[in-house]
Amino acid sequence: MESAFYADVIAAGGLTAALERAAADLALDVTVLPADSDRTASIAAPAPGREPLDIHLEDGWRYFGVDGWSRGVAMIGGGTPDLGDVVWAGAAWGRGTSLPELRALLPWVEYGEFAEAADRSPAAAVDVAWRLLRECAAEMPEFREFGAALEAAYRQPRLRQLLPFSSVSRLGFRSSVGHVYPPAVVIVPARDGGPYRVQRTLDRETDGDLLGEVPTATQAAALAAAHVPADLGPAVAGPDDL
Repeated sequence: MESAFYADVIAAGGLTAALERAAADLALDVTVLPADSDRTASIAAPAPGREPLDIHLEDGWRYFGVDGWSRGVAMIGGGTPDLGDVVWAGAAWGRGTSLPELRALLPWVEYGEFAEAADRSPAAAVDVAWRLLRECAAEMPEFREFGAALEAAYRQPRLRQLLPFSSVSRLGFRSSVGHVYPPAVVIVPARDGGPYRVQRTLDRETDGDLLGEVPTATQAAALAAAHVPADLGPAVAGPDDL
């Protein structure tokens, strides 16, 4: 930790103590959680679903970076040289302030469109995920089969209620927005004139993972939808909600 940039943090005895001192100066009621290093700490988030706001300092300049997660989704990031602003961010994040309101309060806070949607509701996150993935597919004219599979899946209500994602050109559908959770079903688009494959997992480990091979994207989407459990969906925030 360089004294030229972090004299106040050093004087306090580390980042945890410096955050506590800043919170006291601002009369903000927050709980600072210590970490293994004097360069990191977090501020507790009582709001349901929100994880503590993680804070770290960087070398070479004065910069306190923040990361906020909720139910397995990276929601906010960014950073500032102002330690008091970090405490304000922790207080606002912890009480459940919406992402747009948080940015209005602290313009240095960063978040993406998917995070903002996930903060509103799982359904909003699913809608944004579909739109972003369809926009991405439209920019891949050289792989028409992927776009065809995606559009065919979108026309299937059982699939459209799940969170779509792409992994190495495979198209998966999850029952939760947050956390890396196994897909309910996967479509592998055709390549080089081969069939569309529908399987249970992203990586086929056994022949039992293969649900079928069909010649068209429409048939693949229908087969995938038929293998979504009847009690699964719409997508929820995280696996704990299933």
